[in-house]
Amino acid sequence: MAKYLAQIIVMGVQVVGRAFARALRQEFAASRAAADARGRAGHRSAAASNLSGLSLQEAQQILNVSKLSPEEVQKNYEHLFKVNDKSVGGSFYLQSKSPLNCHPSDCFSSVGSSHSGCVTPD
Repeated sequence: MAKYLAQIIVMGVQVVGRAFARALRQEFAASRAAADARGRAGHRSAAASNLSGLSLQEAQQILNVSKLSPEEVQKNYEHLFKVNDKSVGGSFYLQSKSPLNCHPSDCFSSVGSSHSGCVTPD
């Protein structure tokens, strides 16, 4: 009786071990495929995202702009900056977390360069 119980336990462990190994191989393959896809997406967009922590699309959503017009970005940036001013009851923390983290005119004058903290278009 104990012999059969031991065989059942060993077979159960083998089945679970094989399933775990198969799942691990699939996860590694999926991870490798995702890394390759990110690599093909472009080095420039990754560099811009790493500098600011935001992608260009996220910054556009926060600033509520559909196209990269310097005037529209400037207007919406200034509005968000004024609304979050501490003197009118806003939050300095939110003000400092603006999507561009610099004045928009500086970022548009440096499009193509890696101005620290700015979101640069692809």
